[in-house]
Amino acid sequence: MVRETKYYDLLEVSPNASESDLKKAYRKKALRLHPDKGGDPELFKEVTHAYEVLSDPDRRSIYDARGEAGLSEQGGMGGMDPQDLFSQLFGGGGGFFGGGGGRSAGPRKTKDLVHRVHVTLEDLYKGKTTKLALTRNAICSKCKGKGGKDGAVRSCGNCGGRGVKVTLRQMGPMIQQIQSPCDECTGTGEIINPKDRCTNCKGKKVLPEKKYLEVHIDKGMKGGQTIQFRGESDQSPNAETGDVVIVIEEKPHDRFRRQENDLIIEVEIDLLTALAGGQFAIKHLDDRALMVKIEPGDVVKHGELKVIHGQGMPSQRHHEPGDLYVKLSVKFPDTIDASAIPLLERALPPRAPVETFDKNIILEEVSLDETDTRTRGGIHDEPMDEDHDEPRVQCANQ
Repeated sequence: MVRETKYYDLLEVSPNASESDLKKAYRKKALRLHPDKGGDPELFKEVTHAYEVLSDPDRRSIYDARGEAGLSEQGGMGGMDPQDLFSQLFGGGGGFFGGGGGRSAGPRKTKDLVHRVHVTLEDLYKGKTTKLALTRNAICSKCKGKGGKDGAVRSCGNCGGRGVKVTLRQMGPMIQQIQSPCDECTGTGEIINPKDRCTNCKGKKVLPEKKYLEVHIDKGMKGGQTIQFRGESDQSPNAETGDVVIVIEEKPHDRFRRQENDLIIEVEIDLLTALAGGQFAIKHLDDRALMVKIEPGDVVKHGELKVIHGQGMPSQRHHEPGDLYVKLSVKFPDTIDASAIPLLERALPPRAPVETFDKNIILEEVSLDETDTRTRGGIHDEPMDEDHDEPRVQCANQ
């Protein structure tokens, strides 16, 4: 026997109902009584509190033995918000009742503002400080974010101050929740009489504000990296201020290509320098030019890849530079003076011998002519069986 049956009567179950019976009965009755379905708010609270007590075995045993007075003596009359309990049972989580009340893991924040800054490779090599101008919402200085006179702001009766209206739709065993902004308060959850509104912000609580941020781009930063300014996003009187996030976008360079902390450049040299040595210059990303010397006797082959250690991009952490890889292409002269040929024959290795054939092969002499669109036809002028992929550069350890 139980001392009181009030809680069981509210749920329309017997005192010996199982946990499953209690849950089933509460779901059925709470759906019918929920305020968003046009039910009685007070009765909804009572039904929810009854279920909260009876679904806890310890509190149920106290209620069965001594009634509500026993719960009061044990300090067990309190409980969670009835809407919280309803949301948990119906899978609504913290988002069922609009702004979430006390259901979120932490204070609500305004949305982060994301800006993309396009930066040259020179700036990433040397580092740079630049100013960024942005417009954000700032709390009105006149009303201090209240929107009007003291006491002028009242909760919207249409949505209960939540800013949204929730419609429940039952589809078989599933409960679907449809959430839409409240028409009465335009999603703010508050109503301010026009005559009581702040004359500065017109009741909006915030005003546009021009903000300047000093962005420090460190040496060696890469495209895709971010710089964060905490608490510099839009302000709101009801939320913590979000962040401004700067995203670095690296502009393509006309001479250098970057691979992590290494640089790659293509340089064309003349045939004499390739064969007999000489110098060529590389204008770097700062105020320097590298004078590169090719020692006489070191023959450079067309397409050869060389490296200059320590002349790549600085690493962001220690500013230790990567390497500079130089792909060399050799420019051949269009013609050579016939009188210089004997000198070439003396300086260069002998010509490769011509292939010989059997006596039954007829030899016929021909000459090479310049090609044009008529003679070339559909033939491509690309070398056969040549690998056109760029050589893969092994990045220097940072």
